[in-house]
Amino acid sequence: MTVALVLHRADGAPVSTSFRNAAFGKDDPFARHREIAWEGPGAMIAGRTSFIGELEVASYPHIETIVVVEGELTLTAAGAAPLVVGPQAGVVIGCGTSLHIQAASRVRFSFCAAACEKPTNPGLIPLRANADFKPSTPPPAEALLGPTPQCRSDNVFTEEGAQYLAGTWDSTPYHRVVRPHRMNEFMHLLAGSVRFAAPDGSVLSVSAGDALFVPQGAPIGWESSDRVAKFYVVQSVQA
Repeated sequence: MTVALVLHRADGAPVSTSFRNAAFGKDDPFARHREIAWEGPGAMIAGRTSFIGELEVASYPHIETIVVVEGELTLTAAGAAPLVVGPQAGVVIGCGTSLHIQAASRVRFSFCAAACEKPTNPGLIPLRANADFKPSTPPPAEALLGPTPQCRSDNVFTEEGAQYLAGTWDSTPYHRVVRPHRMNEFMHLLAGSVRFAAPDGSVLSVSAGDALFVPQGAPIGWESSDRVAKFYVVQSVQA
């Protein structure tokens, strides 16, 4: 079973993840540019994209969270001012959004997208590192190998039909046992570093600027020694 897939390394180091060039449905605006690392139950995908040019999208065909790692992407929703998304910034594109996409020079971004049955929450929702954090539930005591951390989150987008939530999260350091991951999760680290343990004893280390995806059910542990902050997308799927 795949434990975690690294989508991007901030230091430019190559990743061992395998990507395939494929569209996400017949109307995917990034069909020619998308590199998919994972696709699974709940019609969710995660991967990376490199793009330059302009696109006009009458109705965005799915939900997509984009985190730019290089360059700038300008997104203009109908009737709204342009939103410029630069490195270490993110945005959620709601299904059904009428959108103009522009990159004057090469832009690279990690993504996590999910299918939607019908547009219910169109628009652009920025993800911010300086989020409006509120206390959130820490891992259960029985899963911890040390003190209970203080966790906070700012969930800015929810699509109930796709069970898709996105926002920003942070936490004080903690150590958690290897256990099945409770949901599909895309992460882009904004601060700190994490060591993810696998059942075979191997450890995957990630730090600020790195992006990864952990499928629901993948057995994985967590160990951090400083404050960790991340953009996230989570999705619960039927077992």
